[in-house]
Amino acid sequence: ALAVLRRRPDRVSGLVLANTKATADVPAARENRERIAALAEAEGSVRVLHEELEPKLLGATTVATRPDLVSLVHAQVASAAPAAVAWAQRAMAARLDSLSTLAGCEVPVLVVAGSEDALMTQEDARAMADAAPRSTLEVLTGVGHLGCLEAPDRWNVAVGALLAAVR
Repeated sequence: ALAVLRRRPDRVSGLVLANTKATADVPAARENRERIAALAEAEGSVRVLHEELEPKLLGATTVATRPDLVSLVHAQVASAAPAAVAWAQRAMAARLDSLSTLAGCEVPVLVVAGSEDALMTQEDARAMADAAPRSTLEVLTGVGHLGCLEAPDRWNVAVGALLAAVR
C-alpha cells in the first residue's frame, strides 16, 4: 500500500495500514527475515513459521478464548507455500522507509494496531499516525497481529469510518 502511495498517490483515495510499520527494517531484522526465508526454502516447509512466527500472530486474549481461531491460523500457516514465505520475508526486508511518504499524504489514513501485537509495536503505529496529516489511530484492545480476524466487528467499524471519510 505504501509503495502504491509513493508511486501513484493520485490513485489512492484512502489508506488502511493495519498491524504494519512504515519504517525500514533495522539490519538485525533484515538478517532474521533472510534466515527465515532461507530455512523455508532449504527445508521446503514452514516449520520455522510454526515455531517462531505463529505464536506471535494472535493476542493472548484470543489464544485464551478462541481455540477455533487458533486452529484456523495454524491451518493457514500450514498451507503457506515455502517459496511464498521466502518471497514475503525478503519483500518485507527490502521495505523502504515511508514516513516521509505518509507526511505528504493528503487522503484519510487509518492506522490499526492491536494492543497485544507481538510483531508490530504501538510505537510503530503511533509514528505512522503522527506522520500522516489526516490520520486516525485505532488500537484494538485484547487483539494481536490479526485484528481483522480477532475482532472483526471493531475492525469493520474502524474501516467503515475511513470509508465514510473517503466518500
